[in-house]
Amino acid sequence: MKERIKKKFPIGIDDFEKLRQDDFYYVDKTSLIRDLLENWGEVNLFTRPRRFGKSLNMSMLWHFFDIYGNRDIFKGLEIAEETELCRQYMGQFPVIYLSLKGISANTYHGAVGMAIQMINAEVRRFQYLLDSKKLTKYDKEIVLKLLNSEMEEAVLCSSLKNLSELLYKHHGQKVILLIDEYDVPLAKAFDRGYYDEMILLIRNFLGQVLKTNQSLKFAVLTGCMRISKESVFTGLNNLSVFTVSDAEYDEYFGFTDQDVRGMLDYYGLMEQYDEMKEWYDGFMFGNREVYCPWDVMNHCRKLCIDRTAKPQNYWANTSGNDVVRQFIQRAGRDYTKKEIEKLVAGETITKQIHQELTYRDVYGSEDNIWSVLFATGYLTKRGCSDGKTVSLAIPNREIREIYTEQIMVLFREGVKENKETLNSFCKALESGNAEKVEQHFQEYLKRTISIRDTFVRRNLKENFYHGILIGILGYMEGWCISSNQEAGDGYSDIVLESADGEAGILIEIKYAHDGNLEKGCRDAIAQITKNHYEEELYDEGVERILKYGIACYKKRCRVQAAHVRL
Repeated sequence: MKERIKKKFPIGIDDFEKLRQDDFYYVDKTSLIRDLLENWGEVNLFTRPRRFGKSLNMSMLWHFFDIYGNRDIFKGLEIAEETELCRQYMGQFPVIYLSLKGISANTYHGAVGMAIQMINAEVRRFQYLLDSKKLTKYDKEIVLKLLNSEMEEAVLCSSLKNLSELLYKHHGQKVILLIDEYDVPLAKAFDRGYYDEMILLIRNFLGQVLKTNQSLKFAVLTGCMRISKESVFTGLNNLSVFTVSDAEYDEYFGFTDQDVRGMLDYYGLMEQYDEMKEWYDGFMFGNREVYCPWDVMNHCRKLCIDRTAKPQNYWANTSGNDVVRQFIQRAGRDYTKKEIEKLVAGETITKQIHQELTYRDVYGSEDNIWSVLFATGYLTKRGCSDGKTVSLAIPNREIREIYTEQIMVLFREGVKENKETLNSFCKALESGNAEKVEQHFQEYLKRTISIRDTFVRRNLKENFYHGILIGILGYMEGWCISSNQEAGDGYSDIVLESADGEAGILIEIKYAHDGNLEKGCRDAIAQITKNHYEEELYDEGVERILKYGIACYKKRCRVQAAHVRL
């Protein structure tokens, strides 16, 4: 009997109708509709990190409520069991659905043009209003204005309010408004220098449709950040905000453990559960621990093709991770560096979190950056909060790798800038001056944020120190560097060969768990000798060979050198 073909993975699919019609795998989140209606808020704002299903949920709401929605795509889903609710609400309302994520321009004028195009496209869905017998000729003139690609800013700002009034007049039903990624234009404007103009535009654009609008049934907005009410939602008294701290709706954005187990079981991947949990779980929304859907879907797809596929940093590849880089770069105080080191080591720190910020405030202080890291998923809650302070942790292996990568990138940039120290270190290494090598390496360790790897086995702790050395040695001009390559009877940590092929250096790194650096150095050199790591260099005709044993413990190190005798 032929095995049934499994459902496709909806990577990058945020159109709910397409996902359901084209047989993609779907983790049922339709009970969000029931909870939204039962809990009722006139204007609802959900803030969640990127790649947690905000856009797909918004598309789901659109297709459920819209007068012209396809009811068949909800068959077999949880919401379909709510028969009275479906009778009352499914397909009963005109829906305005906008995504602001595409408004990304280098200038304010360009951003306004994109916003106008977005309104033009949405109004084209309602061109039937031009033939409506319930609208006056003046009403229809407004429709034509909204279809005009040269509309003035004043018309743009009132466009949603006017469109909702016209739809209500035509259908006799109040309008549901859905706005996805409302804060993206603000983030782009801040980055590109026209933030003040964009704040005013968004405030007017949203304010007119959300405040005292008799044509509005209710509205749902999503975004990554909760922008302060004073800057965007001025005077809006009917706003309900649901952040990553709130228990309401906590299971509807992200995959629960049950969701992931069900998916792994469906695709025959249950043996990958522990690895999946270590890498992609750990985000705490309200009282619920969730996985990042984007990561889980991508890794499951990889595993279905190759059962030996290793976890990757899928989340990082969808963004520049600028907030992490900015934070590490600004961590000038020793105390802050120690806090980052604790987080990277898998520990928690306690901080006050400010839920409302403006983009102008984001990098105004270290305290604000903690709040942004929390809101955007780079940090998450651990345990209970007293409402004022939160215990913060890095969610999982994947996010931790974003931190460690940025730490190493900034370290290498610092090494490159300080050429005097770099040249002195390299000369000491070439000449066998272990004392000078140790002095410089100690200084490098003190200046950088250390990465004490508690996420992996103890014998891999030296990975951090290995990375530091590679970051320094990469600037030795003309030298050939190999790392963890097969040599002799094992694998050498680092092998260096001069440009003229006459000199070679073997380096073995040990992490001294007990703090005994002397013993660590002796063990490292003994390992080089025992395993004949020098044979690789002998085969290349290298005659002058130095071997180094380097032992490290936290931010202390010891270096010993010895010549290899022919």
